[in-house]
Amino acid sequence: MPESSAEPVAATLPISRDDVAERLTLVVSRLSRRIRPVGDELSHGLLSALSSVKNSGPLRPSDLARLENVAAPTMTRIVADLEQRGLIERTADPVDGRSFLLRATASGLGTVAEARSSRTERVVAMLSEQSDSAIETIAAALPALEAAAAGRN
Repeated sequence: MPESSAEPVAATLPISRDDVAERLTLVVSRLSRRIRPVGDELSHGLLSALSSVKNSGPLRPSDLARLENVAAPTMTRIVADLEQRGLIERTADPVDGRSFLLRATASGLGTVAEARSSRTERVVAMLSEQSDSAIETIAAALPALEAAAAGRN
């Protein structure tokens, strides 16, 4: 008996961007639920902001808000939460005395590493349910998905 294809029959029809958008929205939501934080892990928003501070810091809160694509009041709450948890610290901005820079603390760096490891383990478990062919298809789609997530063409 021939192995069934992982691709739906509709994949051979002309691609509708609206259909792709609808399916992608649904699958991203479902995947996100499957890898959502457990226990005392940081929410996606907090982890994303902390990761941005780790990777791009030190940086001003306004720059972090732009990177995370959130409004200033939202970033103010995120920064306060991360600071209260001891994951980031504020330092004086040497260029602008009215502002401050954000840096990840040692605890913040460890938290990012632990959260990524934990979430990666959950994704590895999900992928273990897939065929080699499906993994190749997912891998081939990653560059386009990464570009879309970064807002690049």
